[in-house]
Order: sequence, then structure tokens, then C-alpha cells
Amino acid sequence: MKEKILNVPNLISFYRLATFPLLAWMAATGRENLFAVFFSINLVSDILDGLIARAFNLSTKFGARLDSLADMSTYLTAFIGIYYFKWPDLRGHAPLLFTAMGFYFATYAVSYLRFGRFPSLHLYSCKVAAYLQGFFFFALFVWGFNPWMFRIALIWGMVSWSEEIIVLLLQRELKSDARGLYWVLKAR
Repeated sequence: MKEKILNVPNLISFYRLATFPLLAWMAATGRENLFAVFFSINLVSDILDGLIARAFNLSTKFGARLDSLADMSTYLTAFIGIYYFKWPDLRGHAPLLFTAMGFYFATYAVSYLRFGRFPSLHLYSCKVAAYLQGFFFFALFVWGFNPWMFRIALIWGMVSWSEEIIVLLLQRELKSDARGLYWVLKAR
């Protein structure tokens, strides 16, 4: 059966992906307030696309992959924004930030090396990490840097990305919406 890929959740994910160059330009040209507004819209839209897809039974394999690609562009946008606007606040916390970035990009490297494409596992722990990190990024650009929120968001992220790497190593084929290590082990 052919998937219906033209739907609202996929259009929202595509919007996030399409705004990446615009947000990068806003950061590079010093438009912090405009960057914060559009970046916040992207964070909210990241929540909405999944909720709409599940609520209206519009989930597709294409949509899961598009969402994961849009998630990657959102993370890259956050890192670009941090570099241009918030680096003085985070400079003292660079080791944790770069370690977390290493874990995040390691999930993509493991998936690509193992399966020839990027992951779209959508583990529950990664969803929680995305919410924590999204809230941190929102708070960072709206209210300023909070070191405790930063640590919680990144440490939870590293734990969830470690779980994702383990799941990627255990799966025989790359499957979307794997839920978590418990369910992967249970299925074996």
C-alpha cells in the first residue's frame, strides 16, 4: 500500500527543514530577536507534527525520516544560534556541550555505517530529551542561560543517545518508532 506523504505533519516537518537556511542567515547576520522567534516556532512545530501524526493516524515511514532530518536541522540551528549569540554564556560549559554533540552525531554515524541511512527510531527517551533540550534552548534564547537546565537537558540527551546507539547495534534492520531498548530486547 502506498503511503500518503502529502499531509499536515509532513508539511510541518518540511517547514522546519526549509527554515534552516533562513535561521542560519539570521544568526550569521546578528538578528537574535528574529532568530529566537523563528527558532521557537520550530521547537513548537516539532511537538505538533508528531502529535498531529499520531492523533489523526497520519504517521508514515517517509514522515518519520523527514521528521528525523528536520530534528537534525533544528539541532544544527540551535548550535549555530549558540555559537553566534550565546557562546560567552556557554564557553565555560564547552566540554559538556561538545561531549553531548559527540553523542548526538554518533547516533547518525552508527546508523549510517550500519544501515546506510540516518536513524528515525523515535525512542521514548529521545523524545523526553528533545522536550528537555527544546525547553532549554527556548529558555536560553528568551530568558538567558540556566546552568542546571543545561546540565539536565544534555545529560539526559547523552543517556538517550546511548540507548539509541545500543538499539541501532541490536537491530537487524533499521526500523522507525522502536520505542526503546526494553521493547527491542523484548522482541528478540
